[in-house]
Amino acid sequence: MQLFKSLQELRAWRAQQTGRIALVPTMGNLHEGHLKLVDLAKQHADVVIVSIFVNPMQFGANEDLDNYPRTLDADCQALAERGAHGVFAPQVSDVYPRGLAVQTYIEVPKISETLCGASRPGHFRGVATIVAKLFNMVQPHTAVFGEKDFQQLQVIRLMTQDLSLPVEVIGMPTERAEDGLALSSRNGYLSPSERQLAPVIYKTLTALADAIHQQGIDDEIALAGARHELEEHGFRIDYLELRRRSDLQPARGDDHELVVLVAAFLGRTRLIDNLQFTRHA
Repeated sequence: MQLFKSLQELRAWRAQQTGRIALVPTMGNLHEGHLKLVDLAKQHADVVIVSIFVNPMQFGANEDLDNYPRTLDADCQALAERGAHGVFAPQVSDVYPRGLAVQTYIEVPKISETLCGASRPGHFRGVATIVAKLFNMVQPHTAVFGEKDFQQLQVIRLMTQDLSLPVEVIGMPTERAEDGLALSSRNGYLSPSERQLAPVIYKTLTALADAIHQQGIDDEIALAGARHELEEHGFRIDYLELRRRSDLQPARGDDHELVVLVAAFLGRTRLIDNLQFTRHA
């Protein structure tokens, strides 16, 4: 496996490639969920390259960019064992050579302004910009993202479509621990007692989807019950919303392809999750 730390190195390598290339964009501190993305990417391409870049543009003023875990050596070892062919780990100066204050950016309107976008203004501007830049740098045929960050995935899909980028965007179902908790680098911030409580999120989403899908309970009544359940277990809810899957606009009674999305604090740790389901006609 090769490690590229500069755009010049990456482009020299890319010019020699003739097969189909898949990109797995990450911010490092990899867990099994990331490695499953590599497994899926290998099914769609001859060569898999993983980017590791802690993107300052998607961090807000009160978010701790400096303390974000950086574990490049361990990440590279895990990726080599998983069969990735290359890692692109550029410096900030390589990605934003003129500095963030004057960087051209990409913004996907409307979908970027709700849910996590409302809680973290500018976050999806940073996501869309870095993903577009990585697509231009690596020039992959396909790119693989996890569905745990469902809003992020839909932002990227729309950005790719709107800009006519020749990249197939593939989503992979959320990888979960045995107790249902979505795998996330943020889980490492949970205390042992908080880790015991954290699976309540997924159990609550599953019960909410069942209430709407199987029992036909009114959306707002089901959502209110789910919010009460989380709060009873000590979660501080940022949002818990039922949305139309395609564009994440609020779900109406005649919408069938749905997703329920949640962001909630457990102690100081902000956890996100989602569950896709179909409403009976």
